Amino acid sequence: MTADSRLQATGVELRYGSHVISTGLDLEVLDGEFTAVVGPNGCGKSTLLRAMSHLLPLQAGSVHLDGRDVHAMRRRDLARLLGMLPQSPIAPEGLLVSDLVARGRHPHQAWFRQWSSDDEEHVYEALRLTHVEDLADRTIDSLSGGQRQRVWISMVLAQNTDILFLDEPTTYLDLSHSIEVLELVHGLSRDHNRTVVMVLHDLNLAARFSDHMVVIGAVDGQGVICAEGAPAAVITPKLLGDVFDLDAEVITDPVSGGPLIVPR
Repeated sequence: MTADSRLQATGVELRYGSHVISTGLDLEVLDGEFTAVVGPNGCGKSTLLRAMSHLLPLQAGSVHLDGRDVHAMRRRDLARLLGMLPQSPIAPEGLLVSDLVARGRHPHQAWFRQWSSDDEEHVYEALRLTHVEDLADRTIDSLSGGQRQRVWISMVLAQNTDILFLDEPTTYLDLSHSIEVLELVHGLSRDHNRTVVMVLHDLNLAARFSDHMVVIGAVDGQGVICAEGAPAAVITPKLLGDVFDLDAEVITDPVSGGPLIVPR
């Protein structure tokens, strides 16, 4: 493990039944940076995040956080260090925003330690950081898509972990709400030193907001890491053709100065 990486996966192999999703994956998550994981459908992006957060078993390899084997840790202990927001999370009908965000404190609860003023402070801070404190008494099902995503991120923030995994949090959102969520997450990384790993489908949004990109592609039907690094170094016409079968130009984004993909 390098000095700037607390979390790393080594030689990871993932399967669903007898079907091999990916094999031989090596990944170091850079501390305090926003890493975007991109790739075509079915290459194993979400599967990798689920395996690294101990939601799926490994067939081979290992994942270590602070030198500890993630898959040997109790999930409650891991949840105090790493927050995971899966795709399309579902809340019970009628649940209040404040109650959902408070669920982020569950890993810190025990029979001898119930709700405390410390928990209250973490919930309020999570609501404040995501700018949804005025929605605390609303029900989840009464919110817009962008508001809902902010609330789910608030719940993960209430866990008070330094590492956040977000699996396609902009799915089903329109462009303005997608940018709203990505600006929020980018600010958490930049201003609050959170390490963020996010699976994204929109390559231009990934290139604009991330500090580091990991590109997973399919080789002989298995997911492999094809490239990683700063967006400007990773996004090239050749990579887009090889990994995404996309014929495109890469120009300079007039707003961010980073790469902008223009399909032919």
